[in-house]
Amino acid sequence: MPSTHNATALSDLRRRWNGRQRFVLLDNEFGDGAHFLAAWQAWRDDPQRPRRLNYLALAPHMPTVQDVQRTCNRQPAWQTLSTELCASWPAALPGFHRLLLEREQVVLTLMCGDSATCLRQIAASVDAFYLHGCNWQDWSLPTLGTLGKLAGKHAGLTLPAVDEARRKRLEQSGFAFGNDAPDADGMLHAEFAPRFTARVPLAAARPDGERHAIVIGAGLAGSAACQRLARRGWRVTLLESHAAPAQEASGNSAGIFMPLLSRDDNPSSRLSRNAYQFAQQVWRNLGGIGQAFSGATCGVLQIARDDTHAEAQRQLAAHWRYPAKFAEWIEQTAASRLAGCRVSAGGWHFRAAGWVQPGSLCQAMLEDCGTALQSHFGQRAASLERIDEEWLVRDSHGAKIASAPVVILANACGALDFPQAQDLPLTAIRGQITHLDTASVPAIAPVLCGEAYLTPAYAGICSSGASYDEDDQPTLRQTSQDDNLTRLARMLPDWRQENLPLRGRVGFRCVASDRLPLVGALPDSGAASPVREPKLHDLPRLHGLYGLLGYASRGLIWAPLAAEILAAQLDGEPLPLESELAAALDPARFLLKKQRRTE
Repeated sequence: MPSTHNATALSDLRRRWNGRQRFVLLDNEFGDGAHFLAAWQAWRDDPQRPRRLNYLALAPHMPTVQDVQRTCNRQPAWQTLSTELCASWPAALPGFHRLLLEREQVVLTLMCGDSATCLRQIAASVDAFYLHGCNWQDWSLPTLGTLGKLAGKHAGLTLPAVDEARRKRLEQSGFAFGNDAPDADGMLHAEFAPRFTARVPLAAARPDGERHAIVIGAGLAGSAACQRLARRGWRVTLLESHAAPAQEASGNSAGIFMPLLSRDDNPSSRLSRNAYQFAQQVWRNLGGIGQAFSGATCGVLQIARDDTHAEAQRQLAAHWRYPAKFAEWIEQTAASRLAGCRVSAGGWHFRAAGWVQPGSLCQAMLEDCGTALQSHFGQRAASLERIDEEWLVRDSHGAKIASAPVVILANACGALDFPQAQDLPLTAIRGQITHLDTASVPAIAPVLCGEAYLTPAYAGICSSGASYDEDDQPTLRQTSQDDNLTRLARMLPDWRQENLPLRGRVGFRCVASDRLPLVGALPDSGAASPVREPKLHDLPRLHGLYGLLGYASRGLIWAPLAAEILAAQLDGEPLPLESELAAALDPARFLLKKQRRTE
């Protein structure tokens, strides 16, 4: 397999991917990255290469960017790969990290943590496995058997000499060893040839036919969906009821991007970390913050609410010891120095975080689609009808707007207007932003947040907020502004608010009952489950109808990752995150809970 000395395995790899559109390879140990670099270079050199190479690599010990740089320097050809790989290198944090390389034609997914645990969390159909080193030899037999559950049709397996017990377990998992003799490099080869074929879960089934999708909604969710699909070669039709993108919740003048931390590293924190890092990957490939769209990577300083909260955050910092490039706890004096004004307490400094003007980001994502995108602004989708394996979208007069095998609802609580989605537990939460003249607030360097937030100046104003109101008043009101300013004043003890005009914007966040987004195939709540005690993947779905909904106040970072998850599901590619985290976002999770309560 791909190493500087294993020419036989490289030749086998080229044979397997020859003429394929997509190819998925699983490496049991990333190590210093030499195997990946050799595979990447082999892909570059091969005119018969697949259009997209997905390289999955277990990384029990994540190398530093300096380690990767040293590996790149070992081969002259690899030095041309070094800049791109090192620029994308993630912080050493547990979980899955997706790196988009070579204009997104080479996708490296690093899985940092215990190998056996990571293997169980992979959602992929693997075309080739490469086992090397000592890591895999410590796996239990059940862990080794996991490879059979991940193997795609005729998947290849390359590994060193193996003892009888492990060989038997691999054979029981469906791998056939055609030749007992190792190759010239001392490696054995097997092919996946199971006697029985597992049923494909309904939720994972790909739509047949044309790769054409209709996206309803041109906010952050819909724009990201268009961009991620277009990058994969899909044709996309965008329907938006307004005359321009980002006119609803995505229309604020500035939005904050940052991760969420927790002592128990719960699913919300893990998901936000994954979304935060992946969003920055996508934005860098668009051309960068402040260049392709408005915003700044100026850092975010999250101020503790009070002394008790500050002490809890100190303990969290001592427990996790995050890399400073990701998150660093700083005390009040240092926090005030960083902010450029006195703040009420210490806080978390997210140095790679910042703010973005959402409308400009939506525009950049849509422009990135090029000719793959056909946009219809000022067209309200009023009804959906499934006819002959396609969804037909009509306007309020019953006239056809568009049809396609796939429809993606990315229109927040507007999705509830369709009968197919009316049972989803989504709520519109009012949020009022206060706009402040730059002369009326301190000239801060990073974004400040905590009980409220304050952004640096953009177009002559700073944004503060936001309220969280359970009513539907669409206009500005003084009570919401007063609440925003009171919370801001608690963070800035030297600041005085005096007769500030009522200026700002009202938007409505789309929030799910469990505060997590809905990403994936929508459930068919009227159909019976095919099994008595169903699991999530057993639940019936509305074939070809998907949702990207419920982003609440974190749409900036949710949008790219959620769209990537859905695009990967549609194309049958590996998911960019752990399967249990993807399940936490599945729109059918509420139906499953309901069925379990009634049993």
